[in-house]
Amino acid sequence: MDELWLIGRILFGMVFVGSGIGQIADMNSSLQYAARKGHADATVGVVLSGVGFAVGGTSVILGVWGDLGALLLMLTLLPVTFLMHRFWAERDPIERQTEVAMFMKNLALLGGAVLLFSWFARDTFGFGLPYTITDGAFSFR
Repeated sequence: MDELWLIGRILFGMVFVGSGIGQIADMNSSLQYAARKGHADATVGVVLSGVGFAVGGTSVILGVWGDLGALLLMLTLLPVTFLMHRFWAERDPIERQTEVAMFMKNLALLGGAVLLFSWFARDTFGFGLPYTITDGAFSFR
């Protein structure tokens, strides 16, 4: 079962590492997307969210203070979700449907990050955290 924990962390974290690196590597497209969403000067936001996703995802994958990594993902996902996927402001029904899907996807990812945070911060079963480099930074025992 420990292997499933590792596989789940890798799959979950890869979404963020790929997204974060992609945002920064293709900064022009990221800035155009942000401008289309009504955020004309979003350079700082794009860089911060890209770094937050990449660092948080890497932390979760490697198990290096994974609770801090999951917390960083949560803190990055919250503003991105509510600023970039404002489905309630979309007039076009197809765009609205796309934004609802993206908003809900981000909520699901936020839920996964919350679960990972709690798992890293509290060794639920007392067996230690399998396949991690460090323990969590927090301890909620």
